[in-house]
Amino acid sequence: MKKKTIIIISAIAVIAIGGLLVSNVMKDKNKTIDFKTATADTGYLSNTVTATGTLQAIQTVEVGTQVSGRIKKLYVDFNSHVKKGEVLAKIDEEPLRLSLDQARATLDNAKAELKYQKANYERLKPLYEKQLISQTDYDQAVYNYEQAKANVISAQSGYDKSKTNLDYATIYSPIDGVVLNRAVDEGQTVAASFNTPTLFTIANDLTQMQVEANVDEADIGQVRDGQRVEFTVDAYPDMKFAGTVTEIRLEPVTTNNVVTFTVIISAPNPDKKLLPGMTASATIFVKESNDALKVPVQALLFKPDPQLMQAYMSQLPENERPRNAAMAIEPNKGKTVSPSGENQGGNGQKEQHVWVKDGVMLHPVTVKTGINDGTDVQILSGLKKGEKVVLSMSEKKLADNSSEEARSPFMPTPPGRRNKNKK
Repeated sequence: MKKKTIIIISAIAVIAIGGLLVSNVMKDKNKTIDFKTATADTGYLSNTVTATGTLQAIQTVEVGTQVSGRIKKLYVDFNSHVKKGEVLAKIDEEPLRLSLDQARATLDNAKAELKYQKANYERLKPLYEKQLISQTDYDQAVYNYEQAKANVISAQSGYDKSKTNLDYATIYSPIDGVVLNRAVDEGQTVAASFNTPTLFTIANDLTQMQVEANVDEADIGQVRDGQRVEFTVDAYPDMKFAGTVTEIRLEPVTTNNVVTFTVIISAPNPDKKLLPGMTASATIFVKESNDALKVPVQALLFKPDPQLMQAYMSQLPENERPRNAAMAIEPNKGKTVSPSGENQGGNGQKEQHVWVKDGVMLHPVTVKTGINDGTDVQILSGLKKGEKVVLSMSEKKLADNSSEEARSPFMPTPPGRRNKNKK
């Protein structure tokens, strides 16, 4: 009896173990490892630096006056197109003419005095040589003559100045261009005592503009003359305007402890949509390639999970499994692997890795990267066009449509299920 009991218990244990093994096998079969991949392909890729700035005319001239007076006549207004030498305005000339007449009279008087003193000197000189007059009388004649000559020079200078001031009463345009600003009105009095008042602001050519962009000190090292630029303005938010970096100014600009550098960007403006003073949001293309071999940046961040890799390899046929399973799971064993996929080799150089899926095989590849726009990265070496790189891997459960077939034949069947099967 005791022997019979042992046999029954052993049979039950064998049935239970068999059922557990079958259950585990079917459980593994109900799971699969999915890979999200991307194909290495060629296309456009760029690195950019962003900046904001202000549109300006390439050359802007402030036209002022060097004489004081009342604005008698204005010949141009805002937006007027002017030529070099064209009359812009006139200041009342009457006071200046009076000053010129006075200077002329002073000059004439000085010339008459010079004529008299010269004749007196020439009359006394031979008398002095014959010792017929004293030394004092002769010296006085010489002094008066020299003084008269100096007075003529001074009067001539005053006359020339008055004449020049009269010429200054007519304001001319120094360049060809467009009047951006008119700061005076007819009848207004301007004073030029201490500085030159600005009457007009003229831009030479609005078909060629420039952007004075402020580039952060952290980015200025990437900016070079000749780089391509795209920018937008608030007035035309759906339009992109083209430009080129033409100058990088060396003087820093510090505002609230933030250091920037001024970068000059030339911008053609043939339709004159761009106006001085507009705010521009610029994108400077510091690096770009039209046929870069690229993969998603996520490929550099991917590192296989050892457990998922073990599960994946266990699902492969024996002849398709890698010879060195440990190296397939931990191919960088012995190296320090960073989250970004960069490995520090023995020589201290950085190596970046991506995982390539070739059929069912998965293996790491060392690559050299270039342009990175935050979404895609350029592959300079290590990959070929068409190769698939792994972005992520995950475990996926299959639909359980075979629960009946998965049951062990050694396990007892509940009565309800037995009746159902009979139906």
